Amino acid sequence: MTKPGFDGMWLPQAEDPRMQQGATSGERECLVGYLEHYRTTLELKCADLSPEQLGTRSVPPSNISLLGLVRHMARVEQSWFRRVIAGRPELPRLFGGADEDAGFSWPGDTDDALVAEAWSLWRAEVEHAREVLGRTDLDRVVDVHGQPTEVRDLIVHMIEEYARHCGHADLVRECIDGRAGQ
Repeated sequence: MTKPGFDGMWLPQAEDPRMQQGATSGERECLVGYLEHYRTTLELKCADLSPEQLGTRSVPPSNISLLGLVRHMARVEQSWFRRVIAGRPELPRLFGGADEDAGFSWPGDTDDALVAEAWSLWRAEVEHAREVLGRTDLDRVVDVHGQPTEVRDLIVHMIEEYARHCGHADLVRECIDGRAGQ
């Protein structure tokens, strides 16, 4: 539940790791800042839950769960940063091909090992993405389904992808334990 005295906020503003320390300077810093903000938001929305809660599909008829969102975002990070920006399209997509459900489902029960594997995979893909982005010019053009696309456009897409799914995570989390907010 939301803590009393927080005016419905997830965390007191002074404790929120997503709060900027000042104005951003330039396009890269701004884009990276928003991307990191949403990566952290996903982690916060999943904090302090059991494996069973993380695997709960609490907004029927959707199969979205918090654990599914973590797995899906690992796939998204891998696809855009390893396969597209780093130029490795031959790498198989995480959790199957285009006809699969993109990581939202898994066989068997949700347990500590599955949760640890999902977080480890997501964190490894995020770290790799940070390295790739750190050495890649935003003006660089890459191939996206036969279309030349600037890396900056892909970063904006990543921000949009996280923002959309963090909205889903907010709803799922609120259904699980009533906790909602920023």
